Amino acid sequence: MRRLPPLNALRSFESAARNLSFNEAAEELFVTPSAISHQIKLLEEFLGLKLFRREKRKVSLTAAGERYLPSVQLALDEIESATRRLMTSPNLSAVNISVAPAFLTRWLVPRITRFQEQYPDVELRFSSTTGFIDFEHSDTDMAVYYGEGNWRGVDIHFLRYLVSTPVCSPKLAEGLNSPEDLLKRTLIHVSGRRQEWQQILQQLGVRANTSTRTMSFSSTALAVSAAIEGIGVSLADRALVQRELEAGQLVVPFDITLDKPRAFYLVYQEKRQLTYGMQAFRDWILQEMQQDLAPGQ
Repeated sequence: MRRLPPLNALRSFESAARNLSFNEAAEELFVTPSAISHQIKLLEEFLGLKLFRREKRKVSLTAAGERYLPSVQLALDEIESATRRLMTSPNLSAVNISVAPAFLTRWLVPRITRFQEQYPDVELRFSSTTGFIDFEHSDTDMAVYYGEGNWRGVDIHFLRYLVSTPVCSPKLAEGLNSPEDLLKRTLIHVSGRRQEWQQILQQLGVRANTSTRTMSFSSTALAVSAAIEGIGVSLADRALVQRELEAGQLVVPFDITLDKPRAFYLVYQEKRQLTYGMQAFRDWILQEMQQDLAPGQ
């Protein structure tokens, strides 16, 4: 049996301690100053410790009060966050998931029917974003991040590395007889990742020059679309353009890959108790990854 102080007493203490005023705490909590004083007295009797020094026109925290305040604030914040999550998503089988756009449209969506067959009672609600999620103040339950896996405040599950290779339209590939011919084409890259082409060319033993044409797009999806249209040669992960490769919309002119330290990760708030739906999605996507990656990949 937990021995916990009354919640109203904790709320009164937190407000009074933060404002260093019983009057301001009373205004904040819509009660009278005497009610605040009564709640503080109850809490001090419960603890057997004095939390405030009461002076003529002001109050201040004792050493015990200063030690107690951060823990109380943390506990109240956690209760508030858990309550908000439950109220915004009362269906524990529903999961709100934020996913990097390319991963969502090119890897995840084509496989969703397999999840539905295995977990017909779980509702997945996807949103597409490249930003990071403030899980504490968001109704998002889980997210797929792209990066180096060194984020704080989240539990992290590795999914797969991004392995880039040159891709282009079949017609454009006809004139690519040697790696040096890449310099005669427009090299397409995603904004902020221009160095990837430099690394690929270096692996091919080709040195770029000032006349090399480049073009950047804000997302992988746009860069791949430009490659399909024959605008130039793009870098893309084979797994994310598998449909286009199988359909003949794209080809790989040179069998070379750029292995990078960045990868896709499934993340959610650190130490959060997972709902049934969250557990189902986590277990499913990790299993899919194991089955999808060939040995040595």
